[in-house]
Amino acid sequence: MPVPVLPLRALWHMGALHPYEQALTILLAFGPFVLLGVVVWLRRRADAALPEEDPRPADSSSPTARHD
Repeated sequence: MPVPVLPLRALWHMGALHPYEQALTILLAFGPFVLLGVVVWLRRRADAALPEEDPRPADSSSPTARHD
């Protein structure tokens, strides 16, 4: 009894990829990760360039300040 998938055997492997197809496959496989790395690097660089703010209130008129 023949296996019913044999007529589709030609779709399993269609030969070697052309050079542009290999480049496109690599770009599609690794491109999103490279783009994510660049975005993270740029955001960290931008965040490092900002001056750090003191998380504590600067004046004593804040509601959490203690008045003895």
